[in-house]
Amino acid sequence: MSAFAGGDAAIDRKRSSAAAGHVGLALIALVLLGQLAGCGRAQLQPAGPISDAERKILLDSVVIMLAIVIPTIFATLGVAWWYRASNPRARRLPDFVYSGRVELIVWSIPTLVIIFLGGIAWISSHDLDPAQPLPSKAAPLDIQVVSLDWKWLFIYPRLGIASVNRLEVPAGVPLHLMVTSASVWNAFWVPQLGSMLYCMNGMSGTLYLEADRPGVYRGESAMISGDGFADMHFDTDAVTQEQFNAWVTSTRNAGPVLDDPAYRGLLRQSVPPHPYTYRSVRQGLFADIVMQRLPPGEGPRGAAPNVHPVGLK
Repeated sequence: MSAFAGGDAAIDRKRSSAAAGHVGLALIALVLLGQLAGCGRAQLQPAGPISDAERKILLDSVVIMLAIVIPTIFATLGVAWWYRASNPRARRLPDFVYSGRVELIVWSIPTLVIIFLGGIAWISSHDLDPAQPLPSKAAPLDIQVVSLDWKWLFIYPRLGIASVNRLEVPAGVPLHLMVTSASVWNAFWVPQLGSMLYCMNGMSGTLYLEADRPGVYRGESAMISGDGFADMHFDTDAVTQEQFNAWVTSTRNAGPVLDDPAYRGLLRQSVPPHPYTYRSVRQGLFADIVMQRLPPGEGPRGAAPNVHPVGLK
């Protein structure tokens, strides 16, 4: 009897450890789901006309898809309840093969949903073309964006200044962004302002955005590009026109010059500890980067990366 008792105790211990393992996995899953619940909040808090239109498209698409999801859930519960074993009124047809009415209902609703979603995608893809200028009484601000390892360079060609890892813009003014990469393929994205655009070496893409109110909006790289990718982000500071003019004036009076030697220093793989600016920029620098008249960056496959913060010298 003692042997059987010992065996039962061992089985109980195994069951208890298995149950504890399942509980642990369930808790881990809940924690991960809780973290994922915070993803995408920026897209649901738009700060510009493009992101606001994208949120409407997202919400409209969800509502349209619920036309399938909600009836399917209720139909599943209804069928399970009606055809339960204790219901003698349920009519069972074990030899049922085909019904035209059932086929019509089953296929018509998904077809209508696809038509509506396709219409939304078709119209919005034209209305929200990244290269389409935004309607505004204010003239757009030209900004040249260069993706580096692992930092962002913003050149203001008409103002003759530049900044690293800080995009300073006036609120209510359209932004005409010309985007390229001095290294590997990357992606420029400010979620609260709108569309994401890929940055490719030897090519220049066009993106129009606008911040309709002052604020600080996080910008980031949406393409894994090596060891420093996790720190390749920046702040978009949308300020009033007066504050922007003051920033331009102060930038022109401080900082180094962005010429060819300074640009070659930017090409070295590094994660700057803080944003900084250049008081002037060599004319035609962005065009030379795009046309590959200047050397590209090392990329993740280059020499051993230096991901430690580096400052200006």
